[in-house]
Amino acid sequence: MGPQSTPDLAPVPSSPAAPSAALPLATVAVVGLGTMGTGIADVLARAGREVIGIDTDEAALRRARTALEDSTARAVRRERITERERQEVLARFRTSGDLRAARDADLVIEVVPEDYDLKREVFAALDAVVRPDTVLATGTNALSVTRLAADSQRPERVLGLHFFNPAPAMKLVEVVSSVLTAPAAVAAVTALARELGKDPIAVGDRPGFVADGLLFGYLNQAAAMYESKYATREDIDAAMRLGCGLPMGPLALLDLIGVDTARTVLEAMYAASRDRLHAPAPILGHLAEAGLTGRKAGRGFYTYRAPGSATVVPDERTPAAAGGGEPAGRPVRSVGVAGSGTMAGGIAEVFAKAGYTVVLAARGQEKAERAKARIAASLERAVAKGRLTAEARDAALAAITPAGSLDAFADVDLAVEAVAEDLAVKQQLFGTLDKICKPGAVLATTTSSLPVVACARATSRPQDVIGMHFFNPAPAMKLVEVVRTVLTGDAAHATVREVCAALRKHPVDCGDRAGFIVNALLFPYLNNAVKMVQEHYASPDDIDAAMKLGGGYPMGPFELLDVVGLDVSLTIERVLHAAFRDPGLAPAPLLEHLVAAGCLGRKTGRGFREYARR
Repeated sequence: MGPQSTPDLAPVPSSPAAPSAALPLATVAVVGLGTMGTGIADVLARAGREVIGIDTDEAALRRARTALEDSTARAVRRERITERERQEVLARFRTSGDLRAARDADLVIEVVPEDYDLKREVFAALDAVVRPDTVLATGTNALSVTRLAADSQRPERVLGLHFFNPAPAMKLVEVVSSVLTAPAAVAAVTALARELGKDPIAVGDRPGFVADGLLFGYLNQAAAMYESKYATREDIDAAMRLGCGLPMGPLALLDLIGVDTARTVLEAMYAASRDRLHAPAPILGHLAEAGLTGRKAGRGFYTYRAPGSATVVPDERTPAAAGGGEPAGRPVRSVGVAGSGTMAGGIAEVFAKAGYTVVLAARGQEKAERAKARIAASLERAVAKGRLTAEARDAALAAITPAGSLDAFADVDLAVEAVAEDLAVKQQLFGTLDKICKPGAVLATTTSSLPVVACARATSRPQDVIGMHFFNPAPAMKLVEVVRTVLTGDAAHATVREVCAALRKHPVDCGDRAGFIVNALLFPYLNNAVKMVQEHYASPDDIDAAMKLGGGYPMGPFELLDVVGLDVSLTIERVLHAAFRDPGLAPAPLLEHLVAAGCLGRKTGRGFREYARR
């Protein structure tokens, strides 16, 4: 179930395909002409196949024909095909309300609703009309391909062919084999997928396969996070878009896919895995039973202008405008940043570019000077790329004062620590800040996994302590998770929100619990990807391709794990497991073994892949 891409962006052949009689699987029947079936028919007809669209609903037949006419007309207007080529595509597509129209098909692709009994009836009817050598493919992403094959008269010719929505635009196709599938059928369908301009990956039969198997667990956890009132739907979605570079937030994506569809997929995944992380969040059932199934119904997690509309409109759950109820924040002119690493330097750069006076304190003046030199190099790169003027570079550098001691924080209005992710170290630092910083100064930690309240309790002013979790690289990433403990005061919270606005960062509010929003959703997904490899279900390359091509992710999970560091990832997984005590969150043994072997990712030259040493 891919996220959002527009069919208009799909590649279209610039010239007609060869006559269909010369092509393997030359005639294809598509059974079920909903959105997915219509998209698949479009792709096939443009690739030179004779396509028979079959649906018992006359309105669906008309919509499919109109959709192909409209999409090919757009292609002509954009000069991707000629009018003659358009007419040839349209001539290759015919429709019928009778399954017997599939009698001459070389391949039948079934994309009826996700109901096993319905699919079994379709396959039984096809058994009676198609040729013995016809390949039968199901478009399911949740039901058992093996069970459908076993109930068929020709199990060796049955397989799964899972396109992603919208089919004309999305590149991924999962080719699903059961233990009964003949290799020749798999080879023929894989070759067809490549001829369609798709990237096929071979997978075994399990609910969700690769992409949805990872995607729906993540979506389920996001739904549960929202149901627990841990964060607003807007903050959850913004956090994952801005913190992970995803094209859509998880709750908006659930509305696009369909809440009822997501629930069906998760029920199938849970039946197979018995992993509580796959047990559908109760809110999915409540929404589905109320008919609030997402965009198609006009309401799901969000409310839409009309059924089928993508335009979100305000409703009773829309957050009030800023400034409604919370006191104004304290004025902040000077900021202290504690630390000399990459994150500390990035945060200091962000504040300096926004016009704040910055004290950058490290353990010793020499370390602080080196940290400022790295900031200077970063600013110089920004000037070279045209992102910053020379005058702005000079002003930012002049605003940063390196210091060899935290004593330089005596007059700062906001102190931000970015030291090692070690609770004892941070608690000691906060105790020192408590003694040095003036009354009213806000004290912030950038921790991504430790309890903020433990840092607050190390001071005599816990009401002024808050989490301010920047993302790496801080100058580029827009997200800041603002983590409020049970002791954080309104004034400190308002101050940090206002500072984020001045930095042109997007703040999202989080409670003080392990992982906050982003890591609590991201790392279980990464851990589940490792489990897939550990179980020999798919390779890191196939999984990375599936999530980039089928989910719109900027990086595959194994690319990301190697960048983050397997040791860092393992630490976060352990924190999440310890906090939530869910067996499904236990770190994958393969991840533990690689860390024990010193294979930590890019920084050591080897993780899930090998890298050239610098």
